[in-house]
Amino acid sequence: MVRINEILDKVRDYASDKGVALIQKAYVFSAAAHAGQTRRSGEPYLSHPLEVTNVLAEMKLDEATIAAGLLHDTVEDTKASIEDIDAQFGEEVADIVDGVTKISQITFDSKEEAQAENIRKMILAMAENIRVLMVKLADRLHNMRTLEHMPAPKRMAIARETLDIYAPLANRLGLHRVQVELEDLSFKYVKPDIFEQMSQGVRDKEIVGKEYVDKVVALLEKTLKKNKIKGRIRGRNKHLYSIHRKMLQQNLTLDEVHDLVAFRVVVNNVKDCYAVLGLVHSMWMPVHGRFKDYISMPKANMYQSLHTTVIGPDGERIEIQIRTEDMHRLAEYGVAAHWLYKDGGKLREKDVGQFAWLRRILDWQKEESDSREFMRSLRFDLFKDEVYVFTPQGEVKELPEGATPVDFAYLIHTEVGDHCTGAKVNGRLVTLSTELKNGDTIEIITDAHRNPSRDWLKFVKTAKARTRINHYLRTVERARSIALAKEMLEKEGRKMGINVAKVLKEERFLPIAEEFSFQSVEHLLSAVGYSRITPRKVLHRLQAHEQALEQGIDPAPMSEQDAAEEAARLKAAEEERAKSADTVTIKGVDNVLVRFAGCCNPLPGDAIVGYISRGRGVTVHTLDCPNVQTVEPERLLEVSWGTEADQPYRAKIRVLCKNERGVLAEVGHLLAEEEVNIDSGSILSNVDGNTEMVFTVEVRDSAHLYQANAKLNGLASVIEAIRVTAS
Repeated sequence: MVRINEILDKVRDYASDKGVALIQKAYVFSAAAHAGQTRRSGEPYLSHPLEVTNVLAEMKLDEATIAAGLLHDTVEDTKASIEDIDAQFGEEVADIVDGVTKISQITFDSKEEAQAENIRKMILAMAENIRVLMVKLADRLHNMRTLEHMPAPKRMAIARETLDIYAPLANRLGLHRVQVELEDLSFKYVKPDIFEQMSQGVRDKEIVGKEYVDKVVALLEKTLKKNKIKGRIRGRNKHLYSIHRKMLQQNLTLDEVHDLVAFRVVVNNVKDCYAVLGLVHSMWMPVHGRFKDYISMPKANMYQSLHTTVIGPDGERIEIQIRTEDMHRLAEYGVAAHWLYKDGGKLREKDVGQFAWLRRILDWQKEESDSREFMRSLRFDLFKDEVYVFTPQGEVKELPEGATPVDFAYLIHTEVGDHCTGAKVNGRLVTLSTELKNGDTIEIITDAHRNPSRDWLKFVKTAKARTRINHYLRTVERARSIALAKEMLEKEGRKMGINVAKVLKEERFLPIAEEFSFQSVEHLLSAVGYSRITPRKVLHRLQAHEQALEQGIDPAPMSEQDAAEEAARLKAAEEERAKSADTVTIKGVDNVLVRFAGCCNPLPGDAIVGYISRGRGVTVHTLDCPNVQTVEPERLLEVSWGTEADQPYRAKIRVLCKNERGVLAEVGHLLAEEEVNIDSGSILSNVDGNTEMVFTVEVRDSAHLYQANAKLNGLASVIEAIRVTAS
């Protein structure tokens, strides 16, 4: 366990005596608060805040952040309060501790939502004070170092979250050391077998390659000395997770990864960087397409360096990075090496310019109220490599890898995105789904009559584009749902003798909306249009309400039991809708309950059509289902299969076979081999001596079903196996 004196020795190099005294005071407070507590490892709990603080001290963070590191768990895990922290250590320290403290008092509907909300609030707290995230990252780093003491399922969940969220955040802040360690520690638990194989493989290569590393370093040192350039050179092994990622991206084995070692040349100034680059390229042949100039065009996290891959001694590929001392310090410690001590860790206007990614988060988080959608967007937009493109005026814009002209249009302005109709890349017309490349010049063509399309969601990569497209679609779909609701209510109203148009005009639905806990009549109508509540139920409540008024008595509000049942029904409908939302896409409609027809049992891969069931949402049939051939055409909707969910779909099959001993076992065994589950079935012996079996089975999609049927038809005992598409 690290000692407080070791931390204080590191801090004394750059902090004032007053700052050191503050840290000592925080240590005493933390030790007293955590007295008697232990970690799962059996160590005193105080070891954790000390290790976290040591990480922060190694980054040379200011005294307020160091003190917050010692205190970061006191509010959550002890009797101490934020008010206590504020009173003893000041508002600055209290704000950081408050930002880091977990939100344990909030009740969530699911673990996914809880995780999403925690990450969301961490991002927002970080925008106010970047040091909140620095402490959070240090906290996560030590927890990952001691993860072996957690139960196996929890280890996997924490490691996965670290790999998905915390390591990319460390990368965005330029904290290379933290990022690398978080990735390798997570890799160890997420894919332990691959991690162990790669660890052994890299160790074996290290033994063989040490002489080669020394040889390259000596050659570079000799070249620098000959050309009177001062600098230092180091060869280092790339970290395991980055090697694994490269193997996956390029479909390589470990033996096929030649540049396991990267060489770094650190010189005094930018002029020397380019001079060394020229010398390296004169010594060894550069590999085409493997040179990157991050000095003239820094990464979003302010990282600067020259990267080149060359064919080095003995024909081996080697990567060489060239940078100045300042660039190296920034590469290792990111924001901590740049501006963190200034203005209490808050983002100043000129600093925010260097954190466009953080500004983007702040923009679209205000528009996205759903925490889980926020998380999806965060992963989608924030944690991809960047591409740099140009406006026609030559202004550089940064976008995530794989971004399209639509992403670029929304980056320029929401109005440009909303009315985007075409694009030119380097002067040539391209499709809106074209992936942009580094150095492309983009010109957007707009049309005031053009509006966002649902199809754009299939290829856009930025959160801003997704949020704005969804916002437009929700607005349009809400209007459509309200129009549909009015039609449904009027039809039901005619049966009950209620003039719905008059009721709407006189705003008599307002108390009914309040009874159902809707904010307005529009929200009530929207719920009817989305089939979350039936028109009959709304009109029955209206009748009861108005009859009570006619009798001169206060209308009886919905009973608590009825209200609870209604809330539960609405929640169940919403969960069912959410479950089906990713499976089927309905053109022009969103957020509506989707059911699959039991008559034809549509499967992914089938041609399908949607049928508006009054009060029951949209029922999906196969396009050739007899039941939809004679319905009103205006009640049919164009639908298509969306992102196929990992779930089974029901289908019916009819197997005509010889009436022989063991035939049922043979059929059942083959279906099991094909991973087709038999849900139910019936068997009938015909007078012709054959047996007819009808099964309801569960399959992944139509291809899965037809493959199983083909195998059944190959059995000697089976005469015919076919799908039953209508009942």
